[in-house]
Amino acid sequence: MAVHLDTYDPETFYDELYEAAGQPRSHAASLIQWMQQLSLEQLQQHLDTAQLALFNLGVTFRVYNDNQGVERIFPFDIIPRIIDGNEWQQLEKGLKQRIRALNLFLGDIYDQQKIIKDGKIPRKIIESAQGFLDPCVNLTPPSGIWCHITGTDLVRHNDGQWYVLEDNLRVPSGISYVLENRRVMKSTFPQIFQTMAVKPVDDYASHLLETLLNLASPQIPDPTVVVLTPGIYNSAYFEHSFLAQQMGVELVEGRDLVVVDGYLQMKTTKGLQRVDVVYRRVDDEFIDPLEFRADSFLGVRGLMEVYRQGRVALANAPGTGVADDKVVYAYVPEMIRYYLGEDPILSNVPTYLCWKESDRNYVLDNLDKLVVKAANEAGGYGMLVGVNSTQEQREEFAKRIIANPRNYIAQPTLSLSRVPTFIDGQIEGRHVDLRPYILHRGDEIHVHPGGLTRVALTKGSLVVNSSQGGGSKDTWVLNS
Repeated sequence: MAVHLDTYDPETFYDELYEAAGQPRSHAASLIQWMQQLSLEQLQQHLDTAQLALFNLGVTFRVYNDNQGVERIFPFDIIPRIIDGNEWQQLEKGLKQRIRALNLFLGDIYDQQKIIKDGKIPRKIIESAQGFLDPCVNLTPPSGIWCHITGTDLVRHNDGQWYVLEDNLRVPSGISYVLENRRVMKSTFPQIFQTMAVKPVDDYASHLLETLLNLASPQIPDPTVVVLTPGIYNSAYFEHSFLAQQMGVELVEGRDLVVVDGYLQMKTTKGLQRVDVVYRRVDDEFIDPLEFRADSFLGVRGLMEVYRQGRVALANAPGTGVADDKVVYAYVPEMIRYYLGEDPILSNVPTYLCWKESDRNYVLDNLDKLVVKAANEAGGYGMLVGVNSTQEQREEFAKRIIANPRNYIAQPTLSLSRVPTFIDGQIEGRHVDLRPYILHRGDEIHVHPGGLTRVALTKGSLVVNSSQGGGSKDTWVLNS
């Protein structure tokens, strides 16, 4: 039996591959035509082959509240998401604009705080942000760049427009799934890649390494770069080891590093070796027990002082987490206007700030219609999707909001776009988001083509996070 995608019905949702039932979007027509030649059994065989390949590659993640304590293979769907080249160019412009503004914002709030003094963002919002770190005040990162690696979450609404859902500037994860998904898709469907002009993604590691090397002092002829991981029990450990291997640099834990003679040094079988650049995948509060959490065994004692002296570079810079705060997120459009003198190219999702009395009252009266989020939670945790919630859950969230209004925002329930997805031997629409990855070095900002498309595998679900049962798709950006 053939796949029969011509009977696929996008219903009332914006679909990334179809304009309407039986009408593929022009940029997806070649893919649809090719897939029509496959039977459902053949598609299942390809999916099984792809999943086995990912299993053999060790593409896993860990869920912290999983009582079984086992690593899981990241679910993967065989039908890709396609983005037209001209549309991607506009997304690139919007993402670069946003990163420039966020970088200027970080440099400002840890120095002169002009945006606060000029009344564009309340001081209490910044100073109460969990990610605002006093030890970072008056820091000057190399080249004045704070956010070297960013993952920005985007969604498309029923109106066809893209919206920024949140920014991830601390230790954004997921790029390894992008690279491995593409590797598996190219080996599974080599024919279609030969006929469609899909932008490559496999040069990410070289771009990342160039970004990191750019942070080292020009006086160092051969800088030593390391990837700092919390260890094997971290949910993204596969990615840490994968990126270190792809870049050809050492993967280290805090216990492998020590500050000696004013420099960060790595323990080796031949003695100590100076480290010049650290791509850290450890959260701020754990990187130096002398300045942050004294009980941390994940970081390095004295690392921040070496960083202040300019004797080691860190990516991302400590303190960037203030921009991940979902309350601070609401002010990014104002940051773009303030620092760049431009209108935002990409819009935020309309956001209600519960610290404002009028917004809070509206949110409490409309919990059944809104999505409520905690300011610093991630992975789908600390969130209420009103339309899918119970009365008991709404009452619980109302209590949380009243007790700590600064910690909550609310947004309308967007109708996320969908993509045909192979589920239990059938093709059905599932909701998706997109996380592109942006690298900032010197005067150049590189937006890697595509990004991680996360898909809500549960029918009707809007929660795409892997920790909540979501999966991923390969993202194809076509040449213009």
